[in-house]
Amino acid sequence: MEQQSGPPKELKQVSEVVWELPTSYKKGMLVPARIYGTKKLIDAMDPGVYNQVTNVACLPGIQKYSYCMPDGHWGYGFPIGGVAAFDVDTGVISPGGIGFDINCGMRLVTTNLTIKEVEPKLKELVNTFFQTVPSGVGAKGFVKINNNQFNELMVDGSKWCIENGYGWKEDLERTEGYGKIDWADPAKVSDKAKQRGIKQIGTLGSGNHYLEVQVAQAANIIDEEIAAKFGIHTPDQVVIMVHCGSRGFGHQIGTDYLRIFSGVMKKYNIPVLDRELTCAPFASDEGQDYYKAMACAANMAFANRQVILHRIREGFSKVFNRSAEAMEMHMVYDVAHNVAKVEEHDVDGKRKKVVVHRKGSTRAFPPNHPELPSIYKKTGQPVIIGGSMETGSYLLVGTEKAMEDTFGTTAHGSGRTMSRSAAKRQIRGDKLQKDMENRGIYVKSASMQGLAEEAGFAYKDINEVVETLKIAGISKPVVQLRPRANVKG
Repeated sequence: MEQQSGPPKELKQVSEVVWELPTSYKKGMLVPARIYGTKKLIDAMDPGVYNQVTNVACLPGIQKYSYCMPDGHWGYGFPIGGVAAFDVDTGVISPGGIGFDINCGMRLVTTNLTIKEVEPKLKELVNTFFQTVPSGVGAKGFVKINNNQFNELMVDGSKWCIENGYGWKEDLERTEGYGKIDWADPAKVSDKAKQRGIKQIGTLGSGNHYLEVQVAQAANIIDEEIAAKFGIHTPDQVVIMVHCGSRGFGHQIGTDYLRIFSGVMKKYNIPVLDRELTCAPFASDEGQDYYKAMACAANMAFANRQVILHRIREGFSKVFNRSAEAMEMHMVYDVAHNVAKVEEHDVDGKRKKVVVHRKGSTRAFPPNHPELPSIYKKTGQPVIIGGSMETGSYLLVGTEKAMEDTFGTTAHGSGRTMSRSAAKRQIRGDKLQKDMENRGIYVKSASMQGLAEEAGFAYKDINEVVETLKIAGISKPVVQLRPRANVKG
């Protein structure tokens, strides 16, 4: 289908921020496609989104709708911001619906420091992190492990880190799934993937990954009660946000299984409209092999962010000459936004198991959900929405409406408005760095070209995205977080 400017004429508004393309829009669609966004976001939506979200609607076993969140833009196979749930018996699993950076995700950490206390040492702090948390393409971590230990890490995720001194016990309950996916099997991971991943524990990587020092200003606390329960209760309180994933390890696993799946699609008689949607029946041997390998990458990503948290606590302790415990450096939450999981949801009035693909989208479970730890049973799950390094981010909370409407899912960030190459044509990284410092945001980057790719104008308005989520009711804003310093890949 040819791309056009603006939304397709067949796109119908079904509520204030929900838009739908019917199954008649494209031959082979099994369910309608739903796109979330204000009219402003919909009018500016990447045309590739409409093509990709309707291609996903053609995949076998898909349930209810093919979704795209308001931060959506063109991706590999699925749009970034894509969500789809498939019947565990008749549906498929697709690497294009998970992403190459398996379990790319967000982690938020609080402190009891204010920006007034941190400001004098902000550059020293960031320079410390730039040295201790390697960033950029090919960055190698400081955790030296052998093959057997890496196998253990693939199985145990964050638990391995805690047992080996890289964190606090409480970190586990503050991590999605307690930092571990149970069905991981290292035997399903290639030697090449293992060779790429074993040296990358504790590294940021490149692209839009970052370690950011942020401030929660009193005026930006939207729900004081829930913010306090999440550990944000002091005006101008400093927090730290991390965004990264499984690095080259997850990328290699995705590459390996796309190759395998492309060879078995004929075997299972699965046609796809885009080769990037290469898939296998979830219940098949090949589908289960990928699911187990994907879990290994997800566990590595949890461990990667856990080790980075350890480095953050060390860095603050070194710069401020206080223990991390004294500075109350508790994790709020760690949430994945590139993963597939079997979950139970209501579909057409019946409770059933489905494999939910979230590709650039975030779990948003409501209060009293059985998978939530006791500390968040009453509030609902913390949801971390990363914005650009110039505009800021948000902390939200999950809702029952998300369970009803979107398989317990919400957006993951602000979403790009242009390609990385287009951003680089508009600004130089060194100029952007100086401009940001003049506005009070100190940035260290492994690459000036990489910095230019992440300029604020290359992203959607984070406030517009969060407003969409609020109106739709699929997550509730708690606090807006402003950037003050950033380590970029």
